[in-house]
Amino acid sequence: MSDRKPFYEPADWPGDPARDLGSPGAFPYTRGVYPTMYRGRLWTMRQYAGFGTAEETNARFRHLLEAGQTGLSVAFDLPTQMGYDSDHAMAEGEVGRAGVAIDTVDDLARLFQAIPLDKVSTSMTINATAPILLAMYVVVGEEQGVSRAQLDGTVQNDILKEFIARGTYIYPPEASLRLVTEVFRFVAGEQMRFNPISISGYHMREAGATAVQELGFTFANALEYVRWATRAGLGINDVASRLSFFFAAFTDLFEEVAKFRAARRLWARLLKEKFTAAEAACRLRFHAQTGGSTLTAQQPMNNVVRVAIQALAAMLGGTQSLHTNAYDEALALPTERSATLALRTQQILAHETGVPETVDPVAGSWYIEALTDRLEREARALIDEIERAGGAARAIERGMMQQAIARSAYEQQVAIESGALEVVGVNKYAQDRAVSSVPAPDYAALAAQQVGRLAEARRRRDQGKVTTAIADLRRAAAQPEAPLMPLILAAVRLRATVGEISDALRAVWGEYRG
Repeated sequence: MSDRKPFYEPADWPGDPARDLGSPGAFPYTRGVYPTMYRGRLWTMRQYAGFGTAEETNARFRHLLEAGQTGLSVAFDLPTQMGYDSDHAMAEGEVGRAGVAIDTVDDLARLFQAIPLDKVSTSMTINATAPILLAMYVVVGEEQGVSRAQLDGTVQNDILKEFIARGTYIYPPEASLRLVTEVFRFVAGEQMRFNPISISGYHMREAGATAVQELGFTFANALEYVRWATRAGLGINDVASRLSFFFAAFTDLFEEVAKFRAARRLWARLLKEKFTAAEAACRLRFHAQTGGSTLTAQQPMNNVVRVAIQALAAMLGGTQSLHTNAYDEALALPTERSATLALRTQQILAHETGVPETVDPVAGSWYIEALTDRLEREARALIDEIERAGGAARAIERGMMQQAIARSAYEQQVAIESGALEVVGVNKYAQDRAVSSVPAPDYAALAAQQVGRLAEARRRRDQGKVTTAIADLRRAAAQPEAPLMPLILAAVRLRATVGEISDALRAVWGEYRG
């Protein structure tokens, strides 16, 4: 927001604090979704990790848990996200690079070796293959002796933002939304504590969206998901209370704080107006992650400061969960040392700053309240535009959101290159030094190990039963109303692979080409 005033005074926010702000824990939740917020319980410190093999990621998870992390967050490699096995031609050169490689449920069991699933909350960043990975998590729990009702966590399962900003979609939008709804129905039916979706503005912000677009496009997608879930027979209050959201925390401190406050209020009002949801179901619960695209390869230690400011914004904004990026992530996967420092950043903010002692300490600031109102108003205008176009799925087909984000990303890059937007170490106080580098794993050896493990899994299983299970899934996929999750679970138990299950659905629905 380049047109902010030099200073703010009462005329800039003529609201009445008693009338317009209310109390924390009260609708529309501008000041927080719970009355006591961090005085009652700190946010979940959920550091994102996943690289190479399941064993390597398990070691990182256990290190972070020992260092005080309070929730797990799994990054999967690109083949897993796209529904390809590690030995598929499309997986060549990508196995284990962007996250952990998972082919069968045995890989997921190794990922959580010596980590009891009834004692941790796990977030899985997975979308097109979300039902498969959720089924695998359920089976790992079963084989650990942990019931479905004891499992706690979130599966991202937000396919619409993949069409908009990230690209790891497989099937056409209608079929993809059917899978999203399958997860909703399964989690509700099994009375799991899992959030069946994490509706993400983060990835759109990383792709170049503004703060206003992050809110507007995220909530437009969320309205689409709610419509699909309620059409499938789920009650609005049950659906709404199970939604979780995922936002970015960037470096513009006050804009970010205002954004989070505006998000809570806007979402509460949308649910009540459009679906007559109960006020208690209108709470917006969200995870935040510091801005990956704000990290610089030049002078990477500067990122330590950026991450601390961004984490402070998420705290002041009232996040329920937080990941802090490591300073070296613009160069490579974070080292154990840098990942620990990122976690320590959260812990210092939690235990040494005094910020958690007061709920919504910025409330009543003319500046913050004016920004909050403005962000809500402008985001609502975007949502109304998308709704008039027929909703998020139709808007995606027309490229509305994709084009808007592309324009914003272009304008931001032009501003950086012209110096209008200053980035310390890049176009301000830059130094003529080569960008640092860090050693990379031997990905070829890692891929060979994973392919060998996959071949062994196929040799050990009952191939006849797997073939039957896959055929059953294909038949069900061809019937629009047939439930799919029970059949995916059955295939997973038999050690069917991510690729085989995905291919069964590809054979019926085809692949989407944007």
